[in-house]
Amino acid sequence: MREDKTKQTSQTSKQKKAWFWPAIYGGIAVLFVAMIWGYTALMDNSSKDSGEFAKGGKDGNVTVETNAQAENLKYPFDEANFENMKIVQKFYDMEADAKDRESSLLVFNQTYVTNNGITISMNNEPFEVLAAMSGTVEKVTSDPFMGNEVVLTHPNGMKTVYRSVTGILVKEGDKVVQGDSLATTTENEWNPTAGNHLHFEVLQDGVYKNPQDYLAF
Repeated sequence: MREDKTKQTSQTSKQKKAWFWPAIYGGIAVLFVAMIWGYTALMDNSSKDSGEFAKGGKDGNVTVETNAQAENLKYPFDEANFENMKIVQKFYDMEADAKDRESSLLVFNQTYVTNNGITISMNNEPFEVLAAMSGTVEKVTSDPFMGNEVVLTHPNGMKTVYRSVTGILVKEGDKVVQGDSLATTTENEWNPTAGNHLHFEVLQDGVYKNPQDYLAF
């Protein structure tokens, strides 16, 4: 009887050992699969949060979209012409010196108006006006006296204004990409002393900002 009990105990021990290690290996395999699944999910969320993703178009092509908030403001003209560009009238800044404040006062019919943007000229020659940042055309205004105007809105709460232009290539509601051509500069009756120029304004959350704070002029 004692020998039979010893044999039964030995067999039971062997049976326990037989399933013990497979159970351990199986648990490790499940844990490994779970780690891979979690890592894949984390990478997918990171791609979405970065503002860049791919989507299939109607024709089956893949389009990559990038969050425009990551863009920095660029010059509203071809940078190849940078050396020929000059600011003839600066943004009116109360903290600037007297000379700069005087040069940023616009005069018409003996009336002084502070300049809410900068006036850019290329040796009094017309030049192509480019979108300084990707966005949507909010407004296109035809005004022979003040100068035709294009207003763009951008996802970061910024607006850019391009005035004293002709040959406008966009319409309200259009989506534009940074660097797209908008129009060509011209003269206007309201600011004849500036000659052929671009009046460029930047607003952040409705407040006029000095474009030179964003652009290295």
